[in-house]
Amino acid sequence: MPATPAWPPDSTPRLFVDAALAAGAALSVDGAQAHYLLAVMRAKPGAPVRLFDDRSGEWLATVTEAGRRSLTLTVDAHLAPREAVPDLWLCAAPIKRGRIDWVAEKATELGVARLVPVATRRTVVDRLNADRLRAHMVEAAEQCERTALPELAPLTPLAALLAAWPGGRALYFADEEGGAPLAGVARPGAAAILIGPEGGFTAEERTAIRAVPDAVAVSLGPRILRADTAAVAAVALWMAAAGDWIK
Repeated sequence: MPATPAWPPDSTPRLFVDAALAAGAALSVDGAQAHYLLAVMRAKPGAPVRLFDDRSGEWLATVTEAGRRSLTLTVDAHLAPREAVPDLWLCAAPIKRGRIDWVAEKATELGVARLVPVATRRTVVDRLNADRLRAHMVEAAEQCERTALPELAPLTPLAALLAAWPGGRALYFADEEGGAPLAGVARPGAAAILIGPEGGFTAEERTAIRAVPDAVAVSLGPRILRADTAAVAAVALWMAAAGDWIK
């Protein structure tokens, strides 16, 4: 007897929907997502689509109507709950366009709960396109089977970030002057990683960071890393030592 084909098939397209999903709900899809389904995936009525909403997890839907520039989807069944992620923030000074987009993508893939762009004395970027960063996060989540997206905070001055630092949240900051190996001091629980800009923190900023009771100066190894590489390396080290990679 032939085996029953898997449903939905592995080729089923997967999209993020910024709306609460529920069985029986009807959704209208247009714009870039409709173009993807209609022109790229050649979706027809009856075709399956996987959806996630960053709230309730992943759902299976069916194309019920397909026009030239829009589609209607009907939500059929709940496939999986929203994934749990470690309570880790990545606080990073924004760098040039393209590289900060890459950091946002990798933070999403690695399971960061919150991305906080931080303005420091030597930060060369003084404004961010939040919509573009969010789009890169969504694309990464769609491609990597994620059901949770990081919260994206507004660009925050370092002084304001430190002044409002929540007690009990460990602040691991990459200090150019050295510190303990991150893999050796990372502990489970509420945490954040702080990465400076190209050129590093000023002496005054380093003093202010060290004054935070929960701050821990850390080292990312013997090599000099670019800011974007340092951000991803630090998150990977923390996830391996204290996050959900140890399960």
